[in-house]
Amino acid sequence: MIDKTVFENKIAAYYTLGCKLNFAETSTIGKVLAEQGVRKARAGEKADICVVNTCSVTELADKKCRQAIRRISKQHPGAFIVVTGCYAQLKPEEVSHIEGVDLVLGAEQKLDILMYLDDLKKKEEGGAVIASQTKDIRTFSPSCSADDRTRHFLKVQDGCDYFCSYCTIPFARGRSRNGTIASMVEQAQEVARKGGKEIVLTGVNIGDFGKSTGETFIDLIRALDEVEGIVRYRISSIEPNLITDEAIDFVASSKRFAPHFHIPLQSGSDEVLKLMRRRYDTALFRHKIEKIKEIMPHTFIGVDVIVGTRGETDELFEEARSFIDSLDISQLHVFSYSERPGTQALKIAHSVDPKIKHARSQQLLDISDRKLHAFYDAHTGSQAEVLFEHTRKGGMMHGFTENYIKVEIPYDSSLVNETRRVTLTGWNEDRTALNCELVTNS
Repeated sequence: MIDKTVFENKIAAYYTLGCKLNFAETSTIGKVLAEQGVRKARAGEKADICVVNTCSVTELADKKCRQAIRRISKQHPGAFIVVTGCYAQLKPEEVSHIEGVDLVLGAEQKLDILMYLDDLKKKEEGGAVIASQTKDIRTFSPSCSADDRTRHFLKVQDGCDYFCSYCTIPFARGRSRNGTIASMVEQAQEVARKGGKEIVLTGVNIGDFGKSTGETFIDLIRALDEVEGIVRYRISSIEPNLITDEAIDFVASSKRFAPHFHIPLQSGSDEVLKLMRRRYDTALFRHKIEKIKEIMPHTFIGVDVIVGTRGETDELFEEARSFIDSLDISQLHVFSYSERPGTQALKIAHSVDPKIKHARSQQLLDISDRKLHAFYDAHTGSQAEVLFEHTRKGGMMHGFTENYIKVEIPYDSSLVNETRRVTLTGWNEDRTALNCELVTNS
């Protein structure tokens, strides 16, 4: 039985590192505490409870988590600090000994946080650890961000069965699992009732949706497309071998799914893809890009790439760079390979010098800049539907078109969370967005 008096007049601060899935889960944790009367801390306010949802995708991510925890401990002296997320699942004992940490919750426990917040008393020596082994992570906990963002992030899937050679995520999040389509539709309807206009489908491997319910990803997006009140959906990162031609055709003809894909490539070399234990080759990846562009030429396509993995020789990187440059894509998200304990990649002999990794990253970032600018230039002068966001910066506000072009316009509170038709008029001063003008009678 939860003692609600423990939470009376308490204030909580929430910190999220890493992916959109983490943001959705943190939002759900916040909602759970809010239902017990815990208020979210305002800017500059000292919190009684701090929840830190961590990432562990790279060694740098681990370092940033440690730094964040120490900083939060100083900012909120005396606060009860809970650390959860992938870093907490992978290295719970290490996390428990970071100064200020009182409780470490694993992947299976994070959304049951109330069960473990007993008296909120600071621990004298090291935080308590409550975490299941990876093989015992079974639960799918529904999550949907519900803060003040225009976009909502709906968790449709969790875990991964792929075990790529460089990745620790299957060890941090467990096997692939998901909720039912009916439950996803219900959550989308709730977002619409609260005035939400855009939903991003998130997960670890969302194309694998249906593993635990016997359903399919295409059935999921068909059902969500019928939810009234939602203006648009975006599909977050989806594996190239799991985005079927049927799904691409559906997005092209759907009422609400945006012409926007984020597809991890990781390497443009077939040999490196084999070393990574990826489940596709460059021929399949090219087919997916060409299929999308054939039926939706205006689609924004973001692509993840890792440089400097073990086994990536100069020749193989050049092969990858050339392949990537040849693709009709909009932007690259470039990551430098980070060695992770326990991964199979450590058995590959050839390692890449950090300076070479940096140089290779810069080459791909240059390609990304060129492709993104070309994509924006191609749409200058055209009209588009923009969903405007609440953020105000220097007297300007921003929004995104269906195909993920960022636009800028003088701030107008009446436009917040509204979809309006605009004409894209050209680059803003620092070339981070396109200026736009409202189309009258839109």
